Amino acid sequence: MRYLPDGNQMKNADSHTIHEVGIPSLVLMERAALQTVKVMEEYGIDTSRALVVCGSGNNGGDGFAIARLLREKGHEAEVLFAGKESSLSEECRLQKQIAQRQGIPVFTSYPGKEYTVVIDAVFGVGLSREITGNYLEIIRRMNESSGRKVAVDIASGICSRTGQVLGTAFRAELTVAMACVKLGSVLYPGEEYSGRTVAVPIGIDPEYFRKSPEVCFTYDRADLAGLLPVRRADSHKGTYGKVLMITGCAGMAGAAYLSAAAAYTAGAGLVQIYTAEENRVILQQLLPEAIISCYGTYDEEQLDRLLAWADVVCIGCGLGQSGLSGKLLEHTLETAKVPCVIDADGLNLLSRRKELLDRACVPVILTPHMMEMSRLTGHTVGEIAEDRIGCAAELAERCQTVCVLKDSRTVVLEKGRQPFVNLAGNSAMAKAGSGDVLAGVITGLLAQGTEPFLAACAGVFLHACGGDEARDVKGSYSVLARDLIAGIQRCMKKSKEQTER
Repeated sequence: MRYLPDGNQMKNADSHTIHEVGIPSLVLMERAALQTVKVMEEYGIDTSRALVVCGSGNNGGDGFAIARLLREKGHEAEVLFAGKESSLSEECRLQKQIAQRQGIPVFTSYPGKEYTVVIDAVFGVGLSREITGNYLEIIRRMNESSGRKVAVDIASGICSRTGQVLGTAFRAELTVAMACVKLGSVLYPGEEYSGRTVAVPIGIDPEYFRKSPEVCFTYDRADLAGLLPVRRADSHKGTYGKVLMITGCAGMAGAAYLSAAAAYTAGAGLVQIYTAEENRVILQQLLPEAIISCYGTYDEEQLDRLLAWADVVCIGCGLGQSGLSGKLLEHTLETAKVPCVIDADGLNLLSRRKELLDRACVPVILTPHMMEMSRLTGHTVGEIAEDRIGCAAELAERCQTVCVLKDSRTVVLEKGRQPFVNLAGNSAMAKAGSGDVLAGVITGLLAQGTEPFLAACAGVFLHACGGDEARDVKGSYSVLARDLIAGIQRCMKKSKEQTER
C-alpha cells in the first residue's frame, strides 16, 4: 500500500518533518535535487545541456539546486527564472543566490536555444489558480522544446487534488515525486501530463499519512496476496460463504453468468442465481456449479427464503428496470440481514427511489459507473469527472454506504476511511460485462468474511489486475468480460505462488 497525497496534505507532512522531526527545509531541498538528478541518470535522460525553469516557491528552490548539481557534474545548466523576486521563498532565494554565485546563467525570458532536457520546477503542488499571462507562454515554450521533459514533484499546471489542467500544463515524460506520487499525477487528465512517475525518499516519512483520513491510498501488485482471504485446510464450501445473485431478467443470462462466475472465482463457496425462468437452461449449461432458482412472477415468500439462506446478496446485474425488478430491489433492501452489493439496473432503479437505502439496515456497496453516478447524485458526468473523489465521498456519506465509482481511475469511498484509488487496469477492460465481473468479485470476497470497504478495495484491484493479465494474453482490443475472469484466476494463482516461495 502507498499513499497519494494532494498538495495541502503534502505541505502538512513537509511542515511536520521540518518543525516536529527537525529536518531543515534546505536539507529536504538538497535531497530533492539529488534524487531528481539521480533518477534522470537512471532513466537515461541526457542532461548535458539542461534548462531548469524555476518559480518563486520551494519547487523553484529545488530547481536551482538541480541546476547547481548538474553544473558540478560538468554539464551545461541554465535557469529560466519564471517567478517574481518579491515572491521568493526564503529557501528559493538562497538557492538562487548560490546558483548565481557559481556562475549559472539565470534568464528572465525564454532563451532562444535548444536543450537536451527541460526541467519543470515552476509551481509544484501549491498551484490552485488557472495559469495565464507570462506563465502560460513559458509553459507553451517548454512544451515545444525538442529536449526531454522532466517535472519536479508534479507537472506545473496540474491540480494536485483533482488532476485537472489549470489553463495549461507542462507535458512531462518523467515526474520525480518527493516522498509520494501526488494524487493529481494519477487522476486523469493529470496522468497524461505526468509520464512515468517515480517517488523518491527525501526524509519525509510516508507513514505520516496513515492517520490522515482524507489522504488517498492505492495498492501495488505485491500487495495482492495479502488482500486475498485465507483458505484453511480444514474447511468446506460453507466456510467460504453463500452468495445470492439476484441478476438477469429475461434475455440477460450473460450478466447473471458473469457475476456469478466471478464470485466463484474470487473464492465464494456456494452461489445461487435468482433469475428469470427464461434464463434457466442457458445458465445451467454455462455454470453448472451454481444453483439456479427462477421466478416468473413476483413471489415474496420465495424471495424471503433465498434471502434467509444467503450470507451476502448481489442485486442488479442485467436485472432490468421493470416493476417486478423494482419490487425485488425494494424487498431485498427492506428484508436482507446480510451485506448487499447493488450494481447496474439496481442502481438505475435506486436513482428513482433513493429513499430505499434508508430502509436498509445492513452494509451496502454501490458500484456506479459515471452515468449511473450522475443519476444517483444529480451531478453531470463532467462535474463528477472534475472531482470524482469529492462526489463519491458525498454519496457515501449521504447514503451511509460504500461507494465504488467506476471509471478509468476507480475510487472507493466510505465515511471515515481513507479513499482508495485504483491505478491498475487498462483500456482493454472497457467492454460490456466488465462491471458484472467486478460486482461478482466484490461479492465473492464479502462472502468469505472480508469487511465491506476492504472487499470493495480489494475487489476493484483484483478485477483490474485480472484485466492486465487478460490484455497480456489477448491484446488491447480483443479482451471480453469472460477473459477478465480467466485473468483474475491467473493473477490470484501467481500472487499466492510468489508468497509461498
